[in-house]
Amino acid sequence: MLLKAGFEHVRTKGSHKIYRKDKERFILPFHKGKTLHPKIVKALMEVIEE
Repeated sequence: MLLKAGFEHVRTKGSHKIYRKDKERFILPFHKGKTLHPKIVKALMEVIEE
């Protein structure tokens, strides 16, 4: 979803993936087998809709 919104994967640090679009940055926790917390999903949707 982030890639389709114009973000690019910059790097991975541990279990967090860092995406950037212009000067905006979004850090996405990526833990295998776990679901994202609803607050993270809400923040993700807000970033994509901008």
